[in-house]
Amino acid sequence: MQCPSCQHTDSRVLESRAADSGKSVRRRRECLNCEFRFTTYERVETMTITVVKRSGTRETFSRSKLLTGLVRACEKTGLETNRLELLVEEIELQLQQRNQKEITSQQLGDLVLEELGDLSEVAYVRFASVYGKFSGISDFITTLDALRQRNQVKRQLAKIS
Repeated sequence: MQCPSCQHTDSRVLESRAADSGKSVRRRRECLNCEFRFTTYERVETMTITVVKRSGTRETFSRSKLLTGLVRACEKTGLETNRLELLVEEIELQLQQRNQKEITSQQLGDLVLEELGDLSEVAYVRFASVYGKFSGISDFITTLDALRQRNQVKRQLAKIS
């Protein structure tokens, strides 16, 4: 590992510990040349996922872009950013577990809505209105009806189990 201070390539590890809920390793290092101490993180390299847009263009999946969209949808709903970051992690994990290099924006939006529906109905409708490119009130009514039906089914399933 190259020292950020003197660019020397030899360092020793002083301490290692799990970070990000075990998804990475945090290492405290010391340069053998100048004794500068620095921290590095080691993570598993994940597969790059490409999102295929409606227009047919392709774009690399961006955690930050998804988080930004969720933050906008969840404004003034009381949902904390930490919870949204966890949601993005969950979605990214689901994408990685699919073991497919591409996903359509439609599939990604549906996946987000499925997760978001359990957190906030308001955020669900806001996200759906942007992702679904709503053109009028009928689109909102259709989405609200679908959300109501989805929640009724979930309540019935919860009563059964």
